[in-house]
Amino acid sequence: MDISTTSDTALMQQIGLFVQQVRIQQQQTQATIAQAAGVNRSTLVKLENGGGANLLSFIQILRALHQLHVLSNFTQTEPIISPIAMAKLQLKQRKRVRTTS
Repeated sequence: MDISTTSDTALMQQIGLFVQQVRIQQQQTQATIAQAAGVNRSTLVKLENGGGANLLSFIQILRALHQLHVLSNFTQTEPIISPIAMAKLQLKQRKRVRTTS
């Protein structure tokens, strides 16, 4: 599946399917996960059906399923500098030293 060409609706359905499959593999009911996540069961049902949920609810559900690792791509250890910003920084670097008299 090429994520860049997948529609938003299809991606939401894939996310919902992932949540549902993990929940079923863990042999957890929707009510149990919803309660552990602190969300309404209807929110979990909506997410599993590809209807989407807000980001906070999604994170809470992932936490209840012990699946927060799927968000690991969002952690950033080093700041990313764009090529243009890098070029501007290089232009600002000193290239000569003046002697003072």
